[in-house]
Amino acid sequence: MKNKRINKKGFTLIELMLVVAIIGILAAIAIPNFLSYQCKVKQSEAKSVLGHIRIRQEAYFVEKNTYADDIAHLGFIVPKGDPKYDYSIDAASVSQSYYIAVAEAKAGKGLTNSAGGRDKWTVTVNATLSNEVAGCGN
Repeated sequence: MKNKRINKKGFTLIELMLVVAIIGILAAIAIPNFLSYQCKVKQSEAKSVLGHIRIRQEAYFVEKNTYADDIAHLGFIVPKGDPKYDYSIDAASVSQSYYIAVAEAKAGKGLTNSAGGRDKWTVTVNATLSNEVAGCGN
């Protein structure tokens, strides 16, 4: 009788389980990093627009010798597209020498923390940018 060589092709169950485990580990590392990066990208809108509002406030101050208590007085135009934040000036904070501009995340934009608080950024007259309520699941 001739020895027949059996040609086995394919993967064993152990090999397949090992590949699935490796993919799971990589996903566990990559997904949180991706979500964090996505959050930072969304927050860059608020930082950029608050910088723009600050520049407009300084121009307004040069002309009127006081700061505006409403962004409408600055000629502010809401960013095009689908902005993720609502922008305003805290009218109670405005004086002849001080103001606080606020960017608060809109509901449903993925910028809320585990307690349900929406991401909130502020900038003051001395260019202090701060994250009052951290969003993005933090």
